[in-house]
Amino acid sequence: MKNLEPKKNCIKCIRLSNFRKENILKYPKYFNNPVSSFGSLSSELLIVGLAPGIHGANKTGRPFTGDFAGVLLYKTLIKFKFANGKYDPGSSDTLKLNNCRITNAVKCVPPKNKPETKEIKNCSSYLKKEISCMKNLKIILSLGTVAHNSILTCFKLKMKDFKFSHGECHNINKNIKLINSYHCSRYNTSTKRLSERMFEDIFEEISTFL
Repeated sequence: MKNLEPKKNCIKCIRLSNFRKENILKYPKYFNNPVSSFGSLSSELLIVGLAPGIHGANKTGRPFTGDFAGVLLYKTLIKFKFANGKYDPGSSDTLKLNNCRITNAVKCVPPKNKPETKEIKNCSSYLKKEISCMKNLKIILSLGTVAHNSILTCFKLKMKDFKFSHGECHNINKNIKLINSYHCSRYNTSTKRLSERMFEDIFEEISTFL
């Protein structure tokens, strides 16, 4: 669909474009382009992450694939029937999503996994368009504060009225709920900020709504 994803070799964000060029030289076999969303637009659940990991989605070309965050996410999605098949970190697998779509607030890999404010803003048009195209959307799961704030921006909502808190459920409008979770990164799980049980509790809540 037109304007739903950035063009290959997008140059909206000069810093990110230059970083991709560096990675093309360092990792010529990597995907090294804006990473498109995964899953159907007819889904009721949209999961929004931060950005592609340099050795994750930036390598494989599929959101949350290739690094630890994807291992936990897809394991949980399979357990709660939002996905089936076998997940492989290299993306050569049989994994299919069910009633679920996955995207990122920022489509290109940022240096040190930290996008700048203007880069998040540049990508917000794609997220806004994506949400508007999901006519059956009921739940948006934000993985971390950047995703949370990006979603609020799409709906022109004030961040002070919808504060991020793990496990919090916000009524965005009469049709859509926003649920917060800490990002399923290796850092968050290794520091015990997010446990597998905590992450599963989020999906149990989502399942009750759907």
